Amino acid sequence: MSLPIPQMLCFALYSATHAMQHAYQPLLDAIGLTYPQYLVLSALWAQDNQTVGQIARTLHLESNTLTPLLKRLQTMGHLTRTRDARDERQVRVALTDSGRSLEPHAAHIPDCVLEKTGLTLPDLRALQSQIIDLRDHLRIHPVAAP
Repeated sequence: MSLPIPQMLCFALYSATHAMQHAYQPLLDAIGLTYPQYLVLSALWAQDNQTVGQIARTLHLESNTLTPLLKRLQTMGHLTRTRDARDERQVRVALTDSGRSLEPHAAHIPDCVLEKTGLTLPDLRALQSQIIDLRDHLRIHPVAAP
């Protein structure tokens, strides 16, 4: 017997993800970014000049998903992609002045989203920790087909 959709954990996470991205949209529209582009830039604001692999691991993305995002951000003038001088198999990603200049315009976004959630910061951190634990557990113990 299957569960009704409102009782499915997967649906709660799926619909919450859409609601979260919807909450971010007007804030990101104001600085000309999509949510995935914001995540890439946030990773680079935290640590500039990373390899594609480092960014992919941080964002839990496959490189074939990340590469079009990086190309678009490069076309927009926010970052550069260059072969690593020591290991040409690696592509390094670095912010341009344009990419760096967006950080102060995005600094208010986490606080705005926190306010929109209606949660306190400790409650938000606890929820985030539970979601990360769930994600990591599912990666270690994937659901097997019957």
